[in-house]
This record gives sequence, C-alpha cells and structure tokens, in this order.
Amino acid sequence: MTLFVLVWRRKPFLGFLISLLLMFSWLQAFGSGPDGPPATHHLVILYTNDTHGHPVKFRYGPIPDVGGLPARATLVKKIRRENPNVLLLDAGDLNTGGAESDFFKAKPDIEGYNYIGYDAMVLGNHEFDNPMDVLERQMTQARFPFLSANIRTREGNYVGTPYIIKQFNGLKVAVFGLTTKETVITGNPEHIKDVVFQDEVEAARELVPLLRREADIVIALTHLGVYEDPSRGSKRLAAQVSGIDLIVDGNSHTRLDRTIVIPAPDAGRETIIVQAWKYGLVMGRIDLWIRHREVINYRMKLIPINLKRAVQTSNGKVTYEFIDRQIPEDPELLRRLQPYVDKVEAFLSENVGYAEGTFWTRYQRRRETALGDLVADAALWYMRKFNPDFAFENAGAIRADLPKGPINKKTIFDILPFDSSAVVLSLKGKDVLTLFDYAAQIQPGAGGFPQVSRGVRFTIDRATGECKEIRIKGKPVDPDKTYVVVTNSYLASGGDGYKVLLQGFDRFDSSTPQREILVAYIKHLGGRIRPEVADRIRVLHEPEPVDTKEDYSDCGVRRYATVVFQRLDIHSLRGLKRAGWVTRPG
Repeated sequence: MTLFVLVWRRKPFLGFLISLLLMFSWLQAFGSGPDGPPATHHLVILYTNDTHGHPVKFRYGPIPDVGGLPARATLVKKIRRENPNVLLLDAGDLNTGGAESDFFKAKPDIEGYNYIGYDAMVLGNHEFDNPMDVLERQMTQARFPFLSANIRTREGNYVGTPYIIKQFNGLKVAVFGLTTKETVITGNPEHIKDVVFQDEVEAARELVPLLRREADIVIALTHLGVYEDPSRGSKRLAAQVSGIDLIVDGNSHTRLDRTIVIPAPDAGRETIIVQAWKYGLVMGRIDLWIRHREVINYRMKLIPINLKRAVQTSNGKVTYEFIDRQIPEDPELLRRLQPYVDKVEAFLSENVGYAEGTFWTRYQRRRETALGDLVADAALWYMRKFNPDFAFENAGAIRADLPKGPINKKTIFDILPFDSSAVVLSLKGKDVLTLFDYAAQIQPGAGGFPQVSRGVRFTIDRATGECKEIRIKGKPVDPDKTYVVVTNSYLASGGDGYKVLLQGFDRFDSSTPQREILVAYIKHLGGRIRPEVADRIRVLHEPEPVDTKEDYSDCGVRRYATVVFQRLDIHSLRGLKRAGWVTRPG
C-alpha cells in the first residue's frame, strides 16, 4: 500500500491531519482487516446483448472476421483467470440473424454460451420470433436461465425464470429480468397470443423490495432499450424504481461508451445503465466495488472483439488493423461450431449475382434505402399475377447489409433471416390512408418504419406526425377504391402494430419466404444490381443522426471507453469536500 502524505511548509500539522483523514477514508473504502470495517467486494460483470445469431466470426460491412463466440470465450477465460468474482450476462435477442444460427434455431449459440459459462440471459423480443415450443427447447438446451419477471402465460406461470441470486465469497447478487412490453406490438402475433406482458416498472416495483432484503446488490438484466425519451426503456425503469444498482440493457443496439447514471426516486442512490452495442462486436465490462450493500466505485469499458479499421497503404491498397488487440479463437469451441458452418456453406454457397456497390441498412429505420427498395420491388414482382398496386415492407425485416461484390445465398439469408412469406391482400382506400398515417407515427429507429416498392410515393412530416402527398401510381388515394397490396406475412397478421392490415380481404399467402423471392428477383434482373434510392419516401424535419458516415472503416469504438464514478466516505471527508480538497471524478 502506498500513502501520499501532504506536507505544508507553513502548517505541517494541518497537512498531517488531512493525510490522516485520507488514509482513514481509504481504509474504510477498501477494507481494513477482519476486525475493522467490512471489506469491500470487487465484482466484475461482463455483458453482451442483441447478438442476433452470430455464433462465429463474420463480415461486418467490409470488415472481415469480427466477433464470434470462440474469440469471446478466450476473452472471458482470461478475465476469469485474473478475477475471482465474475458474473457473465446477456441482455437478450440471441435469436434471428446469421444463417449459422437460424438454420439450427440458435442451437450453436446456446452450445457456445454453455461452453463459455454464461450465468443468465434475459428474454428478448426476438426470442418470440419462433413458436413457443422452439423457445421451450432452447431453454432446455441452455445450462443457464432465461430470465423475465414480466412475462407469464395466460394461466399465470412465468415463461422464464424471474430472478436468480448468485453468491461470490460472501457477496450476494440478485439478477432479475425484464422484457420490453413493446413485444406486444413488435412480436409475431401468432407466437405471443398466449402470453401476457406486464408493465416493466410495475413488475420491478413488486420484485425489487424482496430482492433488496435477500441480496447485497440488485442488477436488472433488461431488454428495454436506451432512448432519448426518458419515459421509455431503461431510463424510465431507473427513474421510477428504487433499489436497482445496475441495469444491463439491450434491445436498442446502443453502443454506450460511457455509463448513463440516473438518480433513483429515493434520495442518495443512483442507478447505472450499460449496453454493449450488437452482434457480439464488443463485450462490455463493468467493475463494481461494493461495501455496506452499496456500490461505492465502478469502472467500465467496451472491449472490441477483433474489430478492425481500414488503413490505406502507400500503394493505394486497403488493409485492416485491429482496434485494440487481436483475440485468438478458442480452438475447442471453434471445433464444436465448425460442423454448423460447414452445413450452411454447403447449402448456401451458390452465387446468385453481383452487387456493384454496397446496399446499406444504416438508417433504414429512418428513411428510404436502396436495399429497402430492392426487397419491396422483389415482392411486388413476385406477386405480379395479382396486378398489385404497391408493396409495403417493414425495415425491421431487413437485418444485414448487401456488400459490394459477388452475392451468394448465404448473404441473402443474412439479409432476410425471418421465415415471413409474401402475402397479397386488398384494402379499401380509407384503410390505405390509415396504413400510411400509422407509418408516419412510427418512431425513428423502430423496426416498423416502412420501405415501399415502385408505384407509391409519400411524405412523412416529423414535425406534425402526418403522412402527406400520398400517391399511388401517380394519383391521390381514393377512399372508396380497392387497392391490391403486397406485404409480408408478419405485417399481414398485424405485426409492428399495423392492425389495419387485418382489415385486408381476398388474401393469398404465397408461402414463399421473402429471401427466396429476393434470390429469384436478382436473377430476373440479370444478376447485376446497383444501389439506387428511388425517392419514394420523403421525410421532413428529421434531425440528422450524429454519425452520418455510411462506412464501417473505424466501427466507432474507442480503444478504452472508461468512466469512473467514486463515492468516498462522506462522514470522514465532509470537511475536505467543503474545502474543495476532494472532488468527484466523472
């Protein structure tokens, strides 16, 4: 232990007194032996969220070989060797993404999580992309609990496990789960019809007092989301429920380089919020120091999982260098996952075309994109024998970029991983107007934002929340006319809140998955496609996103994104704080 003694030339006694008080505070904060004040516990929490079916390394935009469970396993093993108390959590949405996962209903992901030794995962909204029997099978396969304290069957039974309590050398840690109630809107209606989602704050208020009596600290493992609006997501939970020390969050794919700290309703406490982006591109780490059942200090950072930045060499070629350090892949886990990769490659290796530029998904939940146009046009073309007026898709159905270069079936599967099929239905003009009015109400960033085919144009005014200047085949919508609309089976059943589509009549479900339709359409176009936005959707008064770059050359992850919060002993140091000798770093 190193102590620094302050010596004042004019007032040595005062310098000695200040040093003595600082030493006393240090001992109180970090323990002083078996007969002194209670020792401080150090807990390391590792966290991921929204991994969306990425069990093996993958290409992120143009960046090759990022993420993957084998590299994550190596990192976790290293941290566990260095720290005796490690808690490993995932904040939901394990399902729906890459072909290596979706082909096997997330079996490789769960096998990898079992191998790594996850302690718990919360149920995300995409855990309900599959029928309930698939979710039940996944929970059986997992050697860790799927948490959620606010989802029950209609008979009143929890779908998952509401909470767990872990013990670490005398420290008791309660972890409870919460799933966004918005799943009622965003979830597949057929799969969630027999479950009930309780309000997240209501469920937490019932459970947290019990957990505070049983544990030293309480962690909420949530799939709620971080939003600017404080009345939504994890900010709402932190502001309205007392007694939560830490929220490990998911759902919004937010890269929190720094913690969010929300004052709790009861004075004197605060709640920390963290979230670790998406797809396993990073792993979050937050170190907590706990004394007297209170977090007195913490430090967090995001650790890149083999992320790279593009570097142009002197001869003009582009190469990639690691952001932070390279993480080797765990050879045993790599061996276990390889059979899944081999099966997918054998089935989806066929080339179907060539992209002359990258079709980006970035901002597709805020504005029209070339990829959204392509998917909608493909559906319209496929159902052409019904003479449809236009096709209407949700941006949330499109899950990956279409990179420049050769296109194989695996790429298409990654773009459209859902099993939704193309559906044609008829709507009265008044219902078409309702459809677009609802689309204008979709919050920027939500999966329900529309992407449409040729044959329709409209304007969304964010200032008024209105949909204006709707034109179908160049003409205003006639409320009394019947229009033929192509959509996907998810929206046709009222998904993303589009209940107006339930009014559709003369329905026909093609039973053909949209990914197969897109493959056929690319071949129909001759195989070569170029990214072009057709100006079908205008958005007025939409603030520009902070990051407007449409490339992933840096991936935007800082080498060390660390924020330190320290609460020193307030009784022994009160006088020093008033004098300005002790400040609160942040």
